[in-house]
Amino acid sequence: MTAGTALVVSAHSADFVWRCGGAIALHAEKGCAVTVVCLSYGERGESAKLWKQQGMTLDKVKAARRAEAENAAKALGVADIQFFDCGDYPLELDREARFRLVDIIRKVQPDFILSHSLDDPYNTDHPYATRVALECRMVAQAWGHRPGEKVLGAPQLYLFEPHQTEQCSWKPDTILDITPVWEKKKAAIECMEGQQHLWDYYTNVAENRANQFRRNSGGQAGGREAKYAEAFQSIFPRTVDEL
Repeated sequence: MTAGTALVVSAHSADFVWRCGGAIALHAEKGCAVTVVCLSYGERGESAKLWKQQGMTLDKVKAARRAEAENAAKALGVADIQFFDCGDYPLELDREARFRLVDIIRKVQPDFILSHSLDDPYNTDHPYATRVALECRMVAQAWGHRPGEKVLGAPQLYLFEPHQTEQCSWKPDTILDITPVWEKKKAAIECMEGQQHLWDYYTNVAENRANQFRRNSGGQAGGREAKYAEAFQSIFPRTVDEL
C-alpha cells in the first residue's frame, strides 16, 4: 500500500480534475493523503457557461465553481482541498498568499507535488501557478524561514498535461495507468458542469495516453493493458539504485 502525502497546486478550481484526477484517485485508494490547493476559482476566464446565465454575479460564479470542485474532490478521495481566492485572468499571489502556500507545504510534507506546465501561451495563469509552486517549494526548504519548523525535503514536482501540449514546451517522461480509478475521475469530471465542453476532450486524452502506456510498457512484445492513463513531466532528477 502506498502511504505518505501529495500536494496538487491548481491555478483554477477545475484544473486538478482534468489533468491529474486519476493520479489523485489512484494514490488516495492506496492510502496517500492528497491535498489540493486551488489558487483561484477560475471565475473570470474559465466559467463562460455560468456567465451566460441571466442575473449571474461574480460571487455566484465563485460559489458554483467552489461547489463543483468540492464535489469533484470528494469523488476523487481528496483528503483536503483549500481555496485561496486570488483571482484569475490574471492570477496573482501576494507575499502573504505565498507564505500561506509555504505553510501548507511544510504541514503536508508531500512526497510529490503536481502542477502545470512551465509554458502556456493560451493561459498564463497556469505557468504562473507552477512558478509559484517552485518558489514556495524552495522557501519551504529554507532553514532560515521560520526557524524551528520542520523543513521540506526534496519532493519531485510533476507537471501535468496542458491543453495543447505542442504549444507549451511540455514533454512527458512518466505515464500513469489510471484504468482502475477511471470511474472516479469520470465522476469528478462530470461535477464540472461549468465546463461541460471538456468532458469528452479529457476522456479522449486519457484513452490516447493509455495507448502510449501500452506501447512503452512493451508494445507488441507484451505491453501491459491499459485503457486510461495520465502523463507527466518531471522537473528534478530522479534518484534510483537501479534502472
